[in-house]
Amino acid sequence: TFYMEADYGRSRVFRQDGDPEDVIQEAIDTCPVDCIHWVDYTKLKNLEDERQYQVIPRAGLPIDRSIVAAKIKERKLARKRRKKRT
Repeated sequence: TFYMEADYGRSRVFRQDGDPEDVIQEAIDTCPVDCIHWVDYTKLKNLEDERQYQVIPRAGLPIDRSIVAAKIKERKLARKRRKKRT
């Protein structure tokens, strides 16, 4: 299952193991903007780290920029707190 993130120019997969490879390949082949592609597993961790503070709205809901900024700040503070505990 994927969701298009228009603000970031990419899509996001919610269940990377949710469908058989042929169904995933069909989604890749039929994507009108070529936003779906295979990613080497060894690069996945870096890609996930790059987007750790992204706030992804639920589909169909309007985006409130102040809420997005607050959530990003909240996630950063939570991460700092977790690092202090260890």
